[in-house]
Formats: sequence, structure tokens, C-alpha cells
Amino acid sequence: MPDSMEEIFDVVNNRDEVIDQKPRSVVHQQDLLHRAIHVLVFHSDGSLFLQKRSMLKDCFPGTWDSSASGHLDSGESYDVCAMRETEEELGWRPDRPLEKLFKTDASKDTGWEFVWIYRVTYDGPFKLHPEEIECGEWFSRDHVNQWLASNPEEFASAFRVLWKRYLEWELQLSASSES
Repeated sequence: MPDSMEEIFDVVNNRDEVIDQKPRSVVHQQDLLHRAIHVLVFHSDGSLFLQKRSMLKDCFPGTWDSSASGHLDSGESYDVCAMRETEEELGWRPDRPLEKLFKTDASKDTGWEFVWIYRVTYDGPFKLHPEEIECGEWFSRDHVNQWLASNPEEFASAFRVLWKRYLEWELQLSASSES
């Protein structure tokens, strides 16, 4: 992509407050804090749709990742980005707001991104964006857990962090509903 067409991201401080705007390449090269979303799409049978990132991606090419994910454009809200990325990557626009679950702090493992995680149930079909996604498949939670335990390098580092946090979040949710 020519420099004049490069995405511009909001650079944030450690409280996720916007302090500057920079091109994507600068943000990534300098490990500047910025913002992203991840969307987990679950099938009505409980399986999770994962995407295999395109080999054209600048970060973690060819690894498995959340159903949809992406950076916020400068000035964009997390909620708007979640809907936009779901439509851009999966070719499907949800007919209702996505369920906003929790936020993770920026760290090396998240690529210096503050990340909001969203969830939605949808059984497909999808029309995958070929420049973003090589392929996608539905996997049971047990399969994802076993796969992550045996071959974590096959997943984008942010997904490894977010999936662990998601399982902890689910456990806390079920414990609080039982008490």
C-alpha cells in the first residue's frame, strides 16, 4: 500500500487515552500503544469460528486467530470497529450489536494493543476476505484448548492471551450466576 494510503492509528498512553496519530507502519515499528478489537463468533452448537491469517499479513501471517480482528482507525470507537471488521473480514454484517465482553491491557503479547473482546452467535455462511484470511473453520472449545496446549506457535500471540482470558471470564460468569 503506498504511504499516502497507509492507515492512520490513534496512539494512546497506558490509560488508553489518545495522545497522537501515526501511520500503521510507524506504530508497529516503534511498538507504540494503540487499539484493536477481536470478535469471537460462536456457532449455535457452541463451536468457535477461527480464521487462518493470510500470508500477506504484516503480523503473524499464516497463524490461527479470532473469528475477526483489527485495528481501530483514528477517531473510531471500539464498537464501530468491531462491526466494521466483522463485515470486512467475514463478509457478514450482524443485525444486532455485538456483545462487548472485556478489555485487555496493551502488552507485548497483544502487539502493544488495548483490545476489547466481543462475542456473537452466528451459524454462517461467511464470505472471507482473501487478502486478510487464508481460510476459516469451526472448532469445538476442547479442540481449541488441546491445540493451543500442544502447538501454541500455530496461533497469533494475541489470540493465545485473549482465549485464556475468555475462558477465565466465562468461568467467573458461571460462578457468579451459581451464587
